Amino acid sequence: MTLTLAIANQKGGVAKTTTVASLGAALADLGHRVLLVDLDPQACLTFSLGIDPEDLELSLHHVLTKGLPLADVIVSTEDGVDLAPATIELARAEADLLTRTGREHALSSALEDLTAPDGGDYDWVLLDCPPSLGILTVAALTAARGVLVPLQCETLSHRGVGQLLDTVHDVRRFTNRGLEVWGVLPTLYDGRTNHARRVLETISDTYDLEVVEPPIPKTIKFAEAPAAGRSILRTSRSSKGAKAYREVAEALVARSRRRRRPSKGGR
Repeated sequence: MTLTLAIANQKGGVAKTTTVASLGAALADLGHRVLLVDLDPQACLTFSLGIDPEDLELSLHHVLTKGLPLADVIVSTEDGVDLAPATIELARAEADLLTRTGREHALSSALEDLTAPDGGDYDWVLLDCPPSLGILTVAALTAARGVLVPLQCETLSHRGVGQLLDTVHDVRRFTNRGLEVWGVLPTLYDGRTNHARRVLETISDTYDLEVVEPPIPKTIKFAEAPAAGRSILRTSRSSKGAKAYREVAEALVARSRRRRRPSKGGR
């Protein structure tokens, strides 16, 4: 059964895209079939996996607004994962969807009958949400079984998480009762500073959420990977950042096996 996980935080710069790309590669290394979905009009995930959005004729925009089957836009990547890419056209999708009945279900409907290129099901679908709480993020939460919240280990990064949780609450009420918050993933963590350590220690108490471990360390290797069109698990396999994401992927797989049950609105 496919498990769809949204990676969401409306604050930019908290490593959402890095998390999607790195977890996708780590899950693929564990033998899972993985689809990544780029829901951000900036198309950073698409670009970071070696695909130039300007070269694409078809993208997620056509799926959400034109009814094109999702399988028609999926491309393979050198990281061993498949990708539903984004282009700047996706910026128009939000306005197009606003007047459409059932707009919150646009993505979940596209995912319903999706199969991998080999004819089997994907094990994981990871949704890279835009840095906003607009219709694209709501559509992602409606389609997901769970949501993982990357959170930079700085005090200011806490601002807005409460709003995201309010949105999750609304989605549970109206479009996806089975949506679960899988926890907070600390990112850009610098264990050498007292501030980062204090923030990490207070995350669980502040939000009453599980903290997914280990925290993802701050390293220049993450900035270097997109230039190569690959994730850090391909460009710097032995780095501390790659090691951390592999451990997080293993923890998510273990959790999914403990909670393997269908949910309304999620896969």
